[in-house]
Amino acid sequence: MGEFLFVFFLYVGSLTVIGFAVMGLDKQKARTGRWRTPEKTLWLIALLGGSIGVFAGMRYFRHKTKHASFSVGLPLLIVVQLMILAYIFYDTRS
Repeated sequence: MGEFLFVFFLYVGSLTVIGFAVMGLDKQKARTGRWRTPEKTLWLIALLGGSIGVFAGMRYFRHKTKHASFSVGLPLLIVVQLMILAYIFYDTRS
């Protein structure tokens, strides 16, 4: 179980950092009028486990905060992911 948790946290931590960085880069691109990161890509990163990083990037860089899909959807996704994680963790302990 310890090795699984290490790999899991490494995976989620990496996607969290990537999600945060991509939000920052997209905000910079938005300011300079350059090619933007598609919202599908941001959502894919979030769905794959980087939702906390994408959300933190949204708040820190004040990016996509007026988009209801992000301002409401990301917190909901985080709650759902935490519930799934709690269920899996609880189920494996019994």
